[in-house]
Parts: sequence; structure tokens; C-alpha cells
Amino acid sequence: MISLDQITFSFIIQQLWVWRIIDHQKTRLLLFYHTKRGTMVQTLNSLKDLEDCRFGRSWPRHGLKLLYWFATDYITFDYDNQMVAEYDPRNGDFGFRLFHNRRECANNICKKLLPENGFQFYEAGNLHQPASKSLPDYVSEDDSGHKDDSNTDRLIISMRTDEIVDKVYVTQHENLTTFDRVNTYCISRGLLMIIRRHISLEDFLDEVGYSYQSHVSIRMQSAKTAAPGFWESYCTIL
Repeated sequence: MISLDQITFSFIIQQLWVWRIIDHQKTRLLLFYHTKRGTMVQTLNSLKDLEDCRFGRSWPRHGLKLLYWFATDYITFDYDNQMVAEYDPRNGDFGFRLFHNRRECANNICKKLLPENGFQFYEAGNLHQPASKSLPDYVSEDDSGHKDDSNTDRLIISMRTDEIVDKVYVTQHENLTTFDRVNTYCISRGLLMIIRRHISLEDFLDEVGYSYQSHVSIRMQSAKTAAPGFWESYCTIL
């Protein structure tokens, strides 16, 4: 005869096996969900959010300057608070070009950088493209011309067919070919309105904690080095 202990043990084993199957199915569903839905992108709603995420900081990165230019010069807001593009990114002005939101796979999980919304994406911020020379000097002034932090930041927008900007994202390169999902953010319309209210670029950069310390240090060092040569030449001429 089968004892009560044997029946109990058999029941426990069956339950553990069932829970293992359920857990496995949940894992598969989770992987499927992430594969289909893509990466969830954090939305920044305030200058404090922008400061805390540390995007575009610090010198010589240009992402915050690029964002300021976009908010103050590239878009306006209509009566419904919709973002209206002053220029057509399809024309390639200011270095805008198509962004292909391709799916990338790692550790059996496939994701796109941005959530799909049915609209075309456009990317700007590559200072090494000839068309980017039309950006304001303050955006590109610290570009070294090399593959370093001075050209790592990008701004990506999705455009509706009626010249309305649907979404605005900022991101940075993880390497030469891919972007950093962890440091990719959606910029809310409210935050763009706040940026537009700033009187100057310097005021905006100060408020979000952008540091010029390295920049100032290098310029001061250059000035100290150049000064003696200048006066020596001047005295020689006399």
C-alpha cells in the first residue's frame, strides 16, 4: 500500500514541476513582450530630471547645446501646444538624416532603441557630417574632429506628415555603431517649453549642471603659454 507520506511527497513534486513550467512560460512571455514592444524609454519632464540623468555632461560634449538649439530655434509651439518644425528634416538641413530604428539582439532579447509610433525617425548631432556645419557655432565649437566625447551625443525626432514633431529623444553612442539604451531619454513637450524660456544658453547650461571646468582650464593654460611669446615679439619689433 502507498503511504500518506508517499502521496504527499508525490503531490509536492508535481506542484514544483507545474510551477517550474509556469515560471518558464512567464519567462518566455516576458522575452516575447520585450522583443515586440522594444525598450521602455524614460521621459524627462523638468530641468532637474535633465540634470539628474547627466545627459550631455560635461565638456566637451555637445548634447545639451544641441537640445537648447532645437528647443529655441528648430521648433515652435502652436495654439494646441503641438511642436511645429520650422524646417523639414527630410531636406537634410543641420545634418538631419533618416534614423533606422533597427532591432538589435543581446542575451536572447531583441530590442529597438526607441518605441515604434508609426512615424519616421530623423537623427541630428553628428558634427562630422558636412551638413552639420549649418548648426550654430556654440553647438560645434568644442568638436575635436576625432572619435571622442565631443561628438558622442545625438538628438532623434519622429515626424508626422503635417510638420508636427511627435517625439523628441536624446541619446549617446555606446560605441561606433550602436547607441546606449540606458542613456536614451524622451524629452517632454513641457521640458522643451521650459528650455525655450531661458534667456541664454549659459543660463540653461548652468541650471542643468554643465561644467566648463576642463574647458576653462585648457584655455587658461593656452593663454599662459602664449603670453610670453607675444610680448617678446612685440618688444623685438620696438
